[in-house]
Amino acid sequence: MKTTHTVKFESSTNMGAVPSESVNLVVTSPPYPMIEMWDDIFSRQSSAVKEALKKQDGPKAFELMNKVLDPVWDEVFRILKPGGFACINIGDATRTVNGNFMLYPNHSRILTHMLKLGFTSLPVILWRKQTNAPNKFMGSGMLPAGAYVTLEHEYILILRKGAKRIFTSEKEKQNRRLSAIFWEERNNWFSDVWMDLKGTVQKLTDKTVRKRSGAFPFELPYRLINMYSAKGDTVVDPFFGIGTTMIAAMAACRNSIGFEIDAGFRDTIFSRAETALEFSNAQIKNRMNRHFEFIEERLRKNGGFKHENIHYKFPVITNQEKELLMNRLISVKKTGDNSIDALYADTPQKEYCKSWENCAVPDVKKKKTGKKKTFGEKIKKAVQLELI
Repeated sequence: MKTTHTVKFESSTNMGAVPSESVNLVVTSPPYPMIEMWDDIFSRQSSAVKEALKKQDGPKAFELMNKVLDPVWDEVFRILKPGGFACINIGDATRTVNGNFMLYPNHSRILTHMLKLGFTSLPVILWRKQTNAPNKFMGSGMLPAGAYVTLEHEYILILRKGAKRIFTSEKEKQNRRLSAIFWEERNNWFSDVWMDLKGTVQKLTDKTVRKRSGAFPFELPYRLINMYSAKGDTVVDPFFGIGTTMIAAMAACRNSIGFEIDAGFRDTIFSRAETALEFSNAQIKNRMNRHFEFIEERLRKNGGFKHENIHYKFPVITNQEKELLMNRLISVKKTGDNSIDALYADTPQKEYCKSWENCAVPDVKKKKTGKKKTFGEKIKKAVQLELI
């Protein structure tokens, strides 16, 4: 299997190179209006924004900055297939302008525009980004009533274009089954609050690039891509930055297209792509190891497994995980100035196909000196009892 990844160093306000209704998923994080580090980006695209900031008119600057983003959301709606998803990571802003401290609700403003376009809004995810700073409160502190609660979360808006996606042909249905995630991953990923993702620290050599980059951690787009697309689908990021969405798409066996207005990110993007092979396969290893830990923990607690994955022969909770297959990345090759091809294996990795039938696991209900049951015995018992 092969995927293709393309970067276009141009504004995403006109994604004319992408045909209408050709994309399965958009995962992105735009510059946040009213966050000072992005003032210059918005001012360069709108003289009205620059003037509003100069006049210290916060509400007007907030609306004008979002108007800069609106044409991008229009394009997102155009390029998405019916049933396709847009996942937008956005934070609100707090700022003192002309002596007045207030919150600027970016997530609400973007959501309002998306609904006008015709998107269906689904439950949002709150990405909780705690700070351990001892003086993290804002305002007068202990004295009422001039302190403000800290803003320690961002939003991931989940929007769908049209009705639920339908997988019609047998090939599409099989690919969907191969793209399954583990039951325990589903329980974690499809929660409306993510507290286990840490903001990423950018290790960039160019200090000017570092100031302009606000990339999300790899795990954020990686989860969303696995949750809302299937292998071979195309993922678009209109605000590409240092290319985290592309790396996540490679690791998940999806195609990707990115738009980045700042060509200064080019070297960083393609140097990161060079490490994608090792990084992607390490991600597979991490997911497999977490599943093995889940198996062992469940069996120690005398829990059962009713099903077995047909590729790897390890226990899984549901029938929908039986065909789950993680494709090992074989090669990553630059095929043009702005494009990369990734090649994958279509067979299960041998190191994860070990026999589980005779692997002994302690039974917590027995004494330590008691006889240990095997995975095979416990699986058979679970099937007999119809445990899920």
